[in-house]
Amino acid sequence: MSLLDLLTGNTSNQVAEQAENKFGINRNQVIALLAVATPLIISYLRNKSQDAKEAEALNSALDKDHNGSILNDPSQIEARQAEGGSILDHIFGGQKSTVENQLSQNTGISIDKIGPILAMLAPVVMGYIGQQKQQSNVGAGGLGDLLGGILGNASNQAQAQQSNPLNDILGSVLGNNGQAQSSGNPLNDILGSVLGGGNQQQQGGGLGSILGNIFGK
Repeated sequence: MSLLDLLTGNTSNQVAEQAENKFGINRNQVIALLAVATPLIISYLRNKSQDAKEAEALNSALDKDHNGSILNDPSQIEARQAEGGSILDHIFGGQKSTVENQLSQNTGISIDKIGPILAMLAPVVMGYIGQQKQQSNVGAGGLGDLLGGILGNASNQAQAQQSNPLNDILGSVLGNNGQAQSSGNPLNDILGSVLGGGNQQQQGGGLGSILGNIFGK
């Protein structure tokens, strides 16, 4: 299963449905958030995996707690929300509030609900990575390449299938717009270059214009 399949399939819809029911947020807004937050989480993990100790810790966590069962068991999504919060604390560290603020500004989801929704998403993303790890049979040393491959494949697939707004979002987030992967900081590469600048949105690019097409008239 590709990352695009994850975000357009039943698991993503289950996260969106549970978030909609729990927080009263439009399902399309939640799906748009997932489309941006998922590659952001994976990018942060890829960068962390460049450090041998972080790679070992991630490998251990995947082997112990994230075998992919959550992808076929929607009841785990809400049940593991507290665990998801801890996962995000580790992944984003001191940038967590900045990430949440940027995502709130660009999706229209209030800041008090961004964190809980991301906490529902985090175990799903970890489960997906764990499943891919098992299928690829890689250890700690191969996690960086595995995560990079997940993002690269999703970028190619999204840009080749820009027939719906979700693919447009992923194409913008993951596409090589001249700044992607330039700073070594996923927050700058994804949120900064694709989502952050009002200049880019005024030029008709990035998530702002795409979300306008989804939620507009």
